[in-house]
Amino acid sequence: MGRRKSPLVSALVKLTRAGLRQSTRIGKAAAEQGIRSGGELAERAGRVLRGVATPTDAPKPITGGRWYEGRWGLGPLAMRRYRLFIPTGGSTRKPLPLLLLLHGCAQDTAAFAAVTRAAVTAKSRGFAVLMPEQAQEANPQRCWNWFGSEARVGLETQLLMAIVDHAVAAHPRIAGPLFALGLSAGGAMAMTLALRHPERFTAVGSHSGAAPHSAATPLQAGQSMRGRRSPDADAIAQRLAGRRLPPLVLIHGDADRVVSFDSARAAAGLWLDLLPDGVSPREQEDEVTRGTRRAVVRHDWKTGRQPYLRLLRVRGLGHAWSGGASGQAFSDPTGPDALRLAWTFFAATMEQGAAPPL
Repeated sequence: MGRRKSPLVSALVKLTRAGLRQSTRIGKAAAEQGIRSGGELAERAGRVLRGVATPTDAPKPITGGRWYEGRWGLGPLAMRRYRLFIPTGGSTRKPLPLLLLLHGCAQDTAAFAAVTRAAVTAKSRGFAVLMPEQAQEANPQRCWNWFGSEARVGLETQLLMAIVDHAVAAHPRIAGPLFALGLSAGGAMAMTLALRHPERFTAVGSHSGAAPHSAATPLQAGQSMRGRRSPDADAIAQRLAGRRLPPLVLIHGDADRVVSFDSARAAAGLWLDLLPDGVSPREQEDEVTRGTRRAVVRHDWKTGRQPYLRLLRVRGLGHAWSGGASGQAFSDPTGPDALRLAWTFFAATMEQGAAPPL
């Protein structure tokens, strides 16, 4: 009689198969964005091994700010690298705002810093940027684990908050209002952080991310990314136990074939469902076009005078960072600058006060 395979081995086999399927989808998505890496087989193989679609050099120093690198986590087995950009200015009495910026699958912090031009925008707008980096040991495709078991997702959020606390403790002049923004899996994780630690964030944002708390398995995650699963608002409300959600900005392309625009609608619906009884936000919709950039349909919900929810639908944009640098995977230079769009919303929440608008 053959030996029975242990449950642990079976679970690892299933995770590996799921990872391979996900890696194939990511590779196809990158190809659809027209990424060309030079054609050398050895170079391509190296990129696959590193799990980064377009490897990039470390961010270069710029005048008016400084990049820092570090490593932190919850212990020896749960550590992550991070990059931190701090512009000049700020003090312990008047600290700079801090943006937690989360990359997408098949990216690392160097590539994402290049795509978003994080340092340039942070310097001009006066905020610091903290960019944790997912490890391949935690996810072969470098995706943030926005779905899975309660323990897995909970560990991921605790780890990210630990990195935030470490960075602020080491640099007190970045202890201002805290924001989170991410691309794809990073966007879903930014919203997950808001749902689990709403008191910590002044506002959060997601670019091309699936609706949070909408999947527990890879199959369900695929359904969520196609807009066929929605979060359970009642269950999330019980978890929140009366805590107020931070405002949310959603940026999503209506030509996204990896994460459907319906996912953005589901996330917006969740935020609206979690408003207290009796609160009716005012709605406003308009379309913005600037130069030759892609047009954006902007849909706002406000509670009183305060921004609560903004959904930005970028016409013709696929699964890519809007206004990103050329030559990078998951980056579309023809769109409006997503980081500036998000920060405009974040700045408005600070003008109305640090507390969430409920």
